[in-house]
Amino acid sequence: MAAEYPAHPRVAVGGVVFRDHPGPNAQVLLVRRNKPPALGEWAVPGGSVELGESLEQAVEREILEETGVAIRAGKVCHVFDDVRRDDSGRIRFHYVIVDLWGEYLSGEPLAATDVSAAAWKTAAELRGLNVNHNTRNLLGRLGFIV
Repeated sequence: MAAEYPAHPRVAVGGVVFRDHPGPNAQVLLVRRNKPPALGEWAVPGGSVELGESLEQAVEREILEETGVAIRAGKVCHVFDDVRRDDSGRIRFHYVIVDLWGEYLSGEPLAATDVSAAAWKTAAELRGLNVNHNTRNLLGRLGFIV
């Protein structure tokens, strides 16, 4: 199914992965998106769920593909929809996104596939970045940023 101008909503996942959290050196794994709808924005890594894949399998695969970081998927921590319309009002994108906790296992972030950057970021480092509004809201709700 096409990502742009879909006939139905697409199911996607995101992974909320921390290192050294809670604490003063806490870092969250983020990527800078390299294509619409969040082009140029920093967000939690993730992507579309493939046919036959569980949410946990999808988030583990997507994070490994986008960043090279291996994680173990945990429980759902956030669910939301992201609907974007074009100038004429037609629905250009419609994702139902399920964010899951991810336990860091190994690897260092290296941008791949649909991202132009991947990195561990502290709360202080997020202040000057173009962070996706959904990611900023989620991290704020989790007490990582204010």
